[in-house]
Amino acid sequence: MVLRRSVLLGALTALLPASAWAAEPVSPLALKAFALIDGLDVEHNWPAGVHVNWRTGVPDGRPEKLEGKHTHCSAFAAAAAESLGIYLLRPPDHGQMLLANAQYDWLLSQGAAQGWQPIRTMAQAQDAANQGMFAVAVYHNRNDDRPGHIAIIRPGAKSPQQLAAEGPDVTQAGGTNYRSASLKQGFAGHPRAWKNQEFLLFAHAIDAKDLN
Repeated sequence: MVLRRSVLLGALTALLPASAWAAEPVSPLALKAFALIDGLDVEHNWPAGVHVNWRTGVPDGRPEKLEGKHTHCSAFAAAAAESLGIYLLRPPDHGQMLLANAQYDWLLSQGAAQGWQPIRTMAQAQDAANQGMFAVAVYHNRNDDRPGHIAIIRPGAKSPQQLAAEGPDVTQAGGTNYRSASLKQGFAGHPRAWKNQEFLLFAHAIDAKDLN
C-alpha cells in the first residue's frame, strides 16, 4: 500500500494553528461552485445499497458485486469534481468498488500532477473551501478489502473550537447521504477515521471558466 498512517498521523497532529484564526470569508467562486454541487442532489441520488450510474447517482438496475450495503461516497465525489472541471480518480479508470481507498492512494501518489494540493489542518481546509477550492477529506480503510470514505468540505465560518470538536461541514454520499453535516458525523461509519485522525485533506483549484 502507499504511505499512509505513519505519514498522516504526524502531519495531522496539530489540527489547528496555535495563533488566533478566523475562517476566510466565503468567496463568490465558492458559492457558485457549491450551487453546482448542491444541484447534484446527493440527498436523493447515489442511494446506498443499489448500483448507480456513478456520474448521475441514478440507480441503473445493475447487480451489486460487494457483500453488504454498498455506498457511493467516492462516485459522488468524482461526479462533483467532474462538474467543476476537476479530475478525481473515477470510472472507468477504477471501478466503483473500493474506489475511496483507491482515490486516497491516487491523491497521495498522482494527485499533485493533476493539480491537487495536500492540506495540513482542518482550518486550512476550511479556508481553501471558502476561497473557492474543491477540498476533500479522504480515508483509506485499514483493511484494503473494506471500503474507505471521502467527503467534500463545504464553505463555512466555524470557530477553531468547533473545527476541533467536529470538523468542517461536508457534503457526501454514504450510509446516509448529507447535503450538509459535520465531518465527524459524516465519518461516523468509520470511527477510527475521526477518533485517530486517519484521514487526509486535499484541495484543487477551481477555474471559474469551468462553472459557466
